[in-house]
Amino acid sequence: MALILCVIVVALVFEYINGFHDTANSIATVVATKVLTPRQAVVMAAVTNLAGALSGAAVASTIGKGLVDVAYVTPATILCGLMGGIAWNLLTWWKGLPSSSSHALIGGLVGSTLAAADNNWKVIKFLETKTKTISVIDPTTGASVAQTVTEQSGLMPKVIIPMFTSPILGILIGFVVMGLLYVLLRKWRPRKVNSVFGKAQLLSSAWMGFSHGLNDAQKTMGIIALALVAATSSGAFDHLPSMLHFLKSPATGADQGLHVPAWIKVVCAMTMAAGTYAGGWRIIKTLGHKMVKLHPVHGFAAETTAATIIGVASHWGIPLSTTHVISSAIMGVGAAKSVRAVKWFVVERMLWAWIFTIPVTAGMGYGFVRLLKMFGA
Repeated sequence: MALILCVIVVALVFEYINGFHDTANSIATVVATKVLTPRQAVVMAAVTNLAGALSGAAVASTIGKGLVDVAYVTPATILCGLMGGIAWNLLTWWKGLPSSSSHALIGGLVGSTLAAADNNWKVIKFLETKTKTISVIDPTTGASVAQTVTEQSGLMPKVIIPMFTSPILGILIGFVVMGLLYVLLRKWRPRKVNSVFGKAQLLSSAWMGFSHGLNDAQKTMGIIALALVAATSSGAFDHLPSMLHFLKSPATGADQGLHVPAWIKVVCAMTMAAGTYAGGWRIIKTLGHKMVKLHPVHGFAAETTAATIIGVASHWGIPLSTTHVISSAIMGVGAAKSVRAVKWFVVERMLWAWIFTIPVTAGMGYGFVRLLKMFGA
């Protein structure tokens, strides 16, 4: 029981760190363009992150049951994975590098589960294909008919492929959106452009904050729900006092789906909002000032691009790196202005952090589990 509570606390610590580590995703551009003060931007990001976090559970389901075999997941395994993710997040935050909290969490969970399974690689769900029957409306007759569809899940389609495609989409769409704005606004005076898009950026940054909460906060929800499923299945909650029965999970295995209780959603959302309010000024400086000089129209283009990509991914349960998407969107917007406008040496530092996140955190999670086994825990 104490271990379960420890897992929940550490998961919420991760969520808090995720909040201030990824604050820059939502507000770096709106701060850099001086549309809002840093404090105003942080408050808005906290509110919109909270709203987004309470608005879905598809990503939580992917994290909780779609990446590893839950039969090998224990509270200790989850704890070790979280510790790996937290260590990497703090290191990259200290260095001012906008790395992915999502990939840090996923890497830690995969590495710790692999160690718990004694190097049995089959516990990692690289690719799973499932068929299911759904009801659709026949457009000619208006009648409901059965249709078989195929779905793919697992680490490859949900994490690895989006890890590469989402930044590419961010750059390309950001470049196109900014290019179109340049064409449409070519006869506008700079003062009018700044005035109009200063207001429009309030909406785009709020949308970005909502999308960030919709995707990022759900990852910790999935981890906590997974811990409760593991504890319930093992009988750890059999003798709980009645006042703590809310901890029990109604699901007893991956085959029964992943239920995320309302209290988990609320606690995770509030924790991320608190972390967001604490701010992440080191990363804001990198994204909003060091990489490319931004004006309100650039901020609007980058935030709209990133929020759209993240929103679509969240709908399909893809635990996307919001950091990768907004960073790449800023690159695309900057490149539309001029290739030389992007400070590529800063981009290079970020790319190395992106590449190493999953392997390093997987190694940490793996190592922590091995240490526990070494000491007989």
